[in-house]
Amino acid sequence: MIERPGYPSWEEHRIAALHRYDILDTPPDGAFDRITAMAADLFDVPISIISLVDQDRIWFKSRHGVDTVQIDRAPGLCASAILQGEPWVLTDARRDVRSLTNPLVAGEFGLQFYVGVPLRTTDGFNLGTLCVIDREPRAITERQLAQLRNLAAMVMDQMELRLSARNSIDELSRAVAEKETALRRAEVLAKEVDHRVMNSLQLVAALLRVQSRAVDDAHSAEQLKRASGRVIAVARVHQHIYLNNQGDVGECRDYLTRLGHDLAGMLGTGEHARIVVDSIEARVAIDRLVPLGIIMNELVTNASKQGARTIRVTLRHADPDRYLLRVTDDGPGLPDHFDSTATEGLGMKVVGTLVEQLGGELVLAHADDLGGASVGVLFPVRSPDETIIP
Repeated sequence: MIERPGYPSWEEHRIAALHRYDILDTPPDGAFDRITAMAADLFDVPISIISLVDQDRIWFKSRHGVDTVQIDRAPGLCASAILQGEPWVLTDARRDVRSLTNPLVAGEFGLQFYVGVPLRTTDGFNLGTLCVIDREPRAITERQLAQLRNLAAMVMDQMELRLSARNSIDELSRAVAEKETALRRAEVLAKEVDHRVMNSLQLVAALLRVQSRAVDDAHSAEQLKRASGRVIAVARVHQHIYLNNQGDVGECRDYLTRLGHDLAGMLGTGEHARIVVDSIEARVAIDRLVPLGIIMNELVTNASKQGARTIRVTLRHADPDRYLLRVTDDGPGLPDHFDSTATEGLGMKVVGTLVEQLGGELVLAHADDLGGASVGVLFPVRSPDETIIP
């Protein structure tokens, strides 16, 4: 600790205590101004000040009856008042040996009456004073002094309240920052897991394709190829969720559009289908995007295999409580009396299972606008275990 000539040994700690309140050079405050007004009225004096004694200045947090914002520390009576625990009382400063040579007393200002009560912190440091001043000598009563002590305690209460509030805000800010950091780390970890899952699915698909070429039975080879294709589809669906991930929910329109573009690239152009995605904006729970994406993949792929040249994917509100995901095409359409539950095709069985997972129902119809098949999935906007936000 560095001691400064003319200053007490604990001055460095007192200054540190003052600065922790972060109150120096702050704007005027009505709560403090009311206290100085009450103090002036209590003593019937023209001037009352809440002063804070800094290293080389005395700054006025509130001033009643003067325009000066601060003065040098050297001539200030408040600098003397903070050196003791009791109020500094000068009823006739021109006759008091402690102050008769002080420039504020002997000079143009002409101070003759001063009472300053130290503003004391809970850990024992005097930061400044609540003082009352007059240019005429006057007497005071013990009752007035006791009331000025109470007003000084109110000043410190206000300062402690603001310090506590600022500390609480700082703690909250730190907690929010820590939470945001943890969330960012979790997001990075989740993306890394997603990346590894996609790589693993692609590896499984590659192994199935290799196995399909190794078997002699044509039917088994075809089934292995189809299994490989479905694993790739799951990987593709997972990839687009990863690209469009917004936490627990994802934007369904962007997701379906990305997936449709990817399917168009996979199926090719020219003789193959043109895929059009037309969806409302809907934020859908991530774990519902997976079955929706696989259903779309199965229906679009099947329509293309049946020779459709145009395939339209739409998502609409069927009613206030349900969405309708529909895939229509200009292909040959569904066979008469088609029963999705009785078909031997693996694709429709996959679709049926996923529709059940969504808590929805399958809607089969003729595509009036395109002339081919229309396969829709009605599913609830909300279900007991998750929320889909429109």
